[in-house]
Amino acid sequence: MIIVRNLWKRYGKLQVLKGLELDVNDGETVVILGRSGVGKSVLLRQLIGIEKPDDGYVEVNGIRVTHINLNANVEVMRHMGMLFQSSALFDSMPIGDNVSFYLKQHYPKLSPEEVKERVSHALDLVGLAGTEEKMPSDLSGGMRKRAALARVIVYRPSLILYDEPTTGLDPITAMQINELINKTKKELNATSIVVTHDMRSALEVGDRLAFHHEGKILHIAPKDEFLKIDDPLLHAFFKNASVSMSEGLTNG
Repeated sequence: MIIVRNLWKRYGKLQVLKGLELDVNDGETVVILGRSGVGKSVLLRQLIGIEKPDDGYVEVNGIRVTHINLNANVEVMRHMGMLFQSSALFDSMPIGDNVSFYLKQHYPKLSPEEVKERVSHALDLVGLAGTEEKMPSDLSGGMRKRAALARVIVYRPSLILYDEPTTGLDPITAMQINELINKTKKELNATSIVVTHDMRSALEVGDRLAFHHEGKILHIAPKDEFLKIDDPLLHAFFKNASVSMSEGLTNG
């Protein structure tokens, strides 16, 4: 479904992506691991077409999203969804309006009854049935994350991108988000890319794991094989991840 070739991206003097390459198969979940600040989220912005690379290309379902105009990109994005790290809900809108926003903007032929039914179904899938009239400020961090996921799945995209979906959540809530990612994949038969530095989450949701380091994907493999890769950089990441997991268990 996704082909990334020789992707380069610079911000001023900072070179973030350095010839990155990646293939993602239809229907699988690929987790991209790496330390914070190495450019994992930058890659997602290239994939969804929010930003353009300096060189290289991204191909989604045979279409080079890095080489098309805005109108064509909007059409491609109808089949893509992204769960942002901050949830990115509209604070001034109740949850029902947040979830229905995309449908009302891009599917004008849907009747109000159909929109209401889809919103109700999406909220039910993420365990937030009956919250249509609540405001984002009424919800906990984990509930806001689930509402943001409902806003994505309401239009049933075939590709979902997750940007640090468990960051800032307690271990129990993070586990619930992991379960929802797996549930959403089965419900929609979706291809997913999850960007995270949370090793526990990676093992829960990933079919293949990839290690992003200094602007490139150094390793990618099925998770059982990934854990056996002999690389000092990867060992150091695993060690730090294990410390973070232990701290989370202690604090939880």
